[in-house]
Amino acid sequence: MARTRGPGFPGEIPMTDTRIGHASEVTLHFTLKLPNGDVVDTTTDKQPATFKVGDGSLLPGFEQVLFGLKAGDCRSFEIEPERGFGPGNEQNIQTIARDQFDEMELEPGLLVIFADAAGGELPGVVKQVHDSVVEVDFNHPLAGKVITFDVEIVDVR
Repeated sequence: MARTRGPGFPGEIPMTDTRIGHASEVTLHFTLKLPNGDVVDTTTDKQPATFKVGDGSLLPGFEQVLFGLKAGDCRSFEIEPERGFGPGNEQNIQTIARDQFDEMELEPGLLVIFADAAGGELPGVVKQVHDSVVEVDFNHPLAGKVITFDVEIVDVR
């Protein structure tokens, strides 16, 4: 008699074809990459990430591409800005007086942390430095960028 994998056999791993859908709990490894191949974030050398679809852990555009996948699936998706971190908003680029930065050495691309009105932290990226003012971009650093989202689905419940 042949043994099959599945419930009912002591020590056997249940095999399921549960697919990702609304309210699924998903465990996965992921890598986020920029178009030039630079890795923005990854779990491949760490514990996999676990989230519940719809809990806000992933942006909706990242969740939607996972629908229908099951444990063991590996995929790569290109996420356009509109489905990812947004296209960016020109109103989020602010001009701040140069003297507000004390003696900081400012250069384009520098990340500066500001205090917001509620006492929290608000990151901004220096866009341009002029004699008396500094242009700071408060958009998400990945806004306006196409992101490659590589995933390996570990478990779906």
